[in-house]
Amino acid sequence: MLTVARARVPSARFVQGRMPRFDLGRTFDVVTCLFSSIGYVRTPTALRATVRTLARHLAPQGLLIVEPWLTPSVWKPGSFHLQVVPSPTSPIARMNSSRTVRGRSVMEMHYLVPSGPRVRHWVEVHDLGLFSRRETEAAFRAAGLDVRRLPSRFYGPGHTDRGLYLGTWPA
Repeated sequence: MLTVARARVPSARFVQGRMPRFDLGRTFDVVTCLFSSIGYVRTPTALRATVRTLARHLAPQGLLIVEPWLTPSVWKPGSFHLQVVPSPTSPIARMNSSRTVRGRSVMEMHYLVPSGPRVRHWVEVHDLGLFSRRETEAAFRAAGLDVRRLPSRFYGPGHTDRGLYLGTWPA
């Protein structure tokens, strides 16, 4: 993905690192962690380390925005989901199974995409931590931030309200 990003935006600086311990050497007015990517840190210990790292990059009057993954109370192991993008020439299908392993959500994503006269199939496994609201808010407070959860009004039917966590330095 970095290769693609660098080719598309050659003037930008892209850095690869691990969320719990990266250091960009500067602070920002807004730091974001979106699309539930915080779940990929997998453990409560790594969640706390990651929020500390994000907070370290936050300017004194800055705002940290984190879009969480699902909470344990919302996660539905054993369920299957199917998404199809219909198209007369290039339909795409994704089906995933879900299970819980050691307190984490594990999804096996199966993709079907036409490729010439054949159908390509591949599988991705996504292993994300299931953090409760209490654990996430505690991670913000442990990093020294005030935290507020903002419910999302943008999810449609069938989607859960993951909301957003907003963190600021105390006044």
